[in-house]
Amino acid sequence: MIIDAHTHVWPDKIAEKALTANPVPGLEARGDGTVHGLDTSMEHTGVHLSCCLAIANEGRHVHKVNEFVSGLASESRYPVGTVHVDLSVEENLESLRRNNIKSVKLHPLFQRYGLDDKRLWDILDAFGEDISVITHVGAGGDEYTNSLSSPAMIGAIAKQFPKLRLMACHFGGYKLFDDAEEMLAGADIVLETSWPPSLALLRPERVRALIKKHGAERVVFGSDWPMTDPLEEIQAIEMLGLSDDEVKQVLGGTLARVLGLPEAA
Repeated sequence: MIIDAHTHVWPDKIAEKALTANPVPGLEARGDGTVHGLDTSMEHTGVHLSCCLAIANEGRHVHKVNEFVSGLASESRYPVGTVHVDLSVEENLESLRRNNIKSVKLHPLFQRYGLDDKRLWDILDAFGEDISVITHVGAGGDEYTNSLSSPAMIGAIAKQFPKLRLMACHFGGYKLFDDAEEMLAGADIVLETSWPPSLALLRPERVRALIKKHGAERVVFGSDWPMTDPLEEIQAIEMLGLSDDEVKQVLGGTLARVLGLPEAA
């Protein structure tokens, strides 16, 4: 069973605008960001379940975004909701409860608050081990937004909240692979593999060494669709030279366990 930890979808009427509103230099969309587009991609790539990551750039949009992503839940789509520091802890938790959301995406580049923001830490403290968290880490914006997330911040969160089920996108540091490797390899954090425009841009021996040091049981596959082609990213994982068991864990087994899905059995 292949599970993609990292996909983005929007309502049809705003998908095109959402894809072009916050351009990342050097990246071009490989898909259209719609639900139909994701479903079609999954049919062609063999992905069985995609985590659909929702992001509210402003606090006033949190509940509406969570309503949308909650409505995507199906056998092939797992909803990952949103929170925002402009709302109280109670308001964020109520939105997640009302929409039956068990996992949250943080995106400092677009939400413009740091992973070290005390207001965020109050929310994470309230999550305990009940709500899993996947967060962007690393570069992708201007100097200010790039400063809002780093491998060091991820390490600090993991230390402060040892019960939190924490997943760090882009191996824990997009365009900061050296720092992520030094600070996070072997830590009690789940690392996610997306590296747009393609994981194949990284030297496979370096990626393989990091996964083996960290442990495949703490690494999950993510494509970052629609910014990459999931099939190419799956093939990049398969070409790393990992054992069959390690590949199975990365492509689905680890994430199933983290999310408490039946595949974990």
